[in-house]
Amino acid sequence: MAAAFSGKTVLVTGHTGFKGSWLSAWLRRLGANVVGLSIDIPTEPSHFKLLNIAGEIEDIRHDVRDADAVGAAMARVQPDFVFHLAAQPLVRRAYNQPLETFSVNAIGTAVVLDSLRTLKKPCAAVIITSDKCYDNVEWEWGYRETDLLGGKDPYSGSKGAAELVIRSYHASYFSAADHPVRLAVGRAGNVVGGGDWAEDRLVPDCVRAWANGAVVDIRSPNATRPWQHVLEPLSGYLWLAALLSQDRALNGEAFNFGPAATDNYTVEDVITAMAQTWSSGKAQFVVREQTGRSEAGLLKLNCDKAFARLAWRPTLTFVETARMTSEWYDAFYANAGGTAVRTHTTAQIATYETLAKGRGLAWAN
Repeated sequence: MAAAFSGKTVLVTGHTGFKGSWLSAWLRRLGANVVGLSIDIPTEPSHFKLLNIAGEIEDIRHDVRDADAVGAAMARVQPDFVFHLAAQPLVRRAYNQPLETFSVNAIGTAVVLDSLRTLKKPCAAVIITSDKCYDNVEWEWGYRETDLLGGKDPYSGSKGAAELVIRSYHASYFSAADHPVRLAVGRAGNVVGGGDWAEDRLVPDCVRAWANGAVVDIRSPNATRPWQHVLEPLSGYLWLAALLSQDRALNGEAFNFGPAATDNYTVEDVITAMAQTWSSGKAQFVVREQTGRSEAGLLKLNCDKAFARLAWRPTLTFVETARMTSEWYDAFYANAGGTAVRTHTTAQIATYETLAKGRGLAWAN
């Protein structure tokens, strides 16, 4: 995969976020010239800040909804690849800030696509939405890329709206045989991993509490999600972009990236696995009654299309995912952050690549 990105200019929106910072670090490892565009650093602590990577990339600060600024950046940078991750990513915040969420997630996507529309050079763009874009009726089967889009809560609705924006732009502009930009969509399940400090997320809430000797309250222990380590969907996005740049048949296609259908686990499963591998003090939790607004109880993804069309599949087991996540946070707390974060992040990417190659993953060989 390094051959696809080495020496190439790659624009990553949302590069200061959890997934964006891991993606930027991986792209640098692959030899890419990374340009990041984000409005700010969303959390404190921040994986992006702790990586100390800002000096190795072009770090642009703009609101993704600022059409003039994004358009000017796109025209100046002339990227070979674009990964659009900038978003308002939090379900509970979306309930409190619905208009902001729809604006960032739907209009922000439209702004990025509009800036790509006027690009005059070949570019492979992967637009990241979410598994929440589907109209979730909580059935036991995984959602396929052709299933109905929707969303009953503001966050899910904003991601469904973003998908409609993407579909419209592709049909109107990027489907033309002579357009130099190719477009694809990545939809990922719930990601975990070191460096996530967002509010109201399962793993960050746990590690913050455990690091301070507190007990974690779990209010939806039986909620089932397609949990995966952050490097899993990122490998899918990178591989999709690499193939898209070579194969126009992938233009306009959407792909789910998640665990195998048999590997969906509950919230309590995740916390139990994390607790078993946590070494920075006691890891305790208690199950309490759900209060306030809640998310859907069951959500599964069907990733057969990615398996068949891209020869992509997950690398890690559930236990390995929990262990890698715990080890990252253990390293952070043991060394009070600092240089340990960059070292451990890079080491985990290298380990992941080695495991993928040994397990015969197409992108790693």
